[in-house]
Amino acid sequence: MRKDYQDYQEQEEQVEYDRYGNPKKKRRRRYIPVTAAKMKVFGCVTMLCYSIGVAVFQNGLLRMDNYTTTELSDLLANDSDLMTLAGWASAFQMIGGLAVPIFAFLLVEGFRRTSSYRNYFLSLLGFAVLSEVPYDLAMSDSFWDPSSQNALFSMVICLAMLYGLRMMEKKGFQYRLMQILLVIAGVLWCELLNLAFGLCEVLLVAVYYLLYDRRGVKVLLGCAISIMYVTAPFSGYLIWGYDGQQGWHENKYVFYLFYPVHLLILGFVVHFLL
Repeated sequence: MRKDYQDYQEQEEQVEYDRYGNPKKKRRRRYIPVTAAKMKVFGCVTMLCYSIGVAVFQNGLLRMDNYTTTELSDLLANDSDLMTLAGWASAFQMIGGLAVPIFAFLLVEGFRRTSSYRNYFLSLLGFAVLSEVPYDLAMSDSFWDPSSQNALFSMVICLAMLYGLRMMEKKGFQYRLMQILLVIAGVLWCELLNLAFGLCEVLLVAVYYLLYDRRGVKVLLGCAISIMYVTAPFSGYLIWGYDGQQGWHENKYVFYLFYPVHLLILGFVVHFLL
C-alpha cells in the first residue's frame, strides 16, 4: 500500500475523546483507493469512447474529411440530424480525453516497477507497430496514412525519454539541463512524427516522473497540462487516489491487445459497413 495512504488511514482510525471521556464525532474525509488495474480498465473504456467518436461518428457517419470547414458548417446548419451526430462525436471524444493522463501515469508506474526495461520497451514497440494499420483503418478509413501515427508510438518515445531522465538523476545544474533537453527532444520527436497525443503525453510523463514523490504538485500540474483535452483534468482524481497496488493479477498483454483489436473492429465497421 502507498505509504502516504497508509499513514492517512492510520490517522483516521485514531479516536479522540472530549473532556468527559466520550469519543468525539469526527467528520470522516476519505478518498477511495484506486488500484492500477482499475485505472487500466477506466483508461481502456474511455479510450474506446474516443475511438468511437472519431471512427464511427466523425469518419463513418459524418465523413468530415470529405468537406471543407465552410462546407461542413453549412451542411450542419441545414441538417439537424447531422448536427446531432456531430454533438455525439464531440461528446465521445471529450470522454476519451480522460484516458490521456491515465496512460501517462501508468507508463511511469510501469517504468519504475519493471524488472526488464528492454522487454518493456520492445513489447510496447511491437504493439505500436502491430496497431498502426488498425489505427489508420479506423481513424482515416485507409490501410496506410502517414499523416498520423498511433498513440503507442507516443508511449515508446516517452519510455525512451524516461530512460534518459533516470540516467540524469544526479545533482547539478548540467543534469537538470539535460533532463529539460530530453523532454524538449521528446516533444519534438512526437511533433515531427505526428504521433497521437504526443505533446500532452510527453509533458505528463515528465511531470509524473520528475515529481513522483510530490503527489499534490504532480496532480495539479498534470491537470493544468491535460486541460488541452478539456475533460482530461478530471482524471486527476484517480491519480490522487492511487494506492500503489496492482489490484487483480491480470495478464498485461490483455490491455496491450485491447488497443489494436478495438481499432481493427472499428476500422472494419467504418471501412466495410458504413
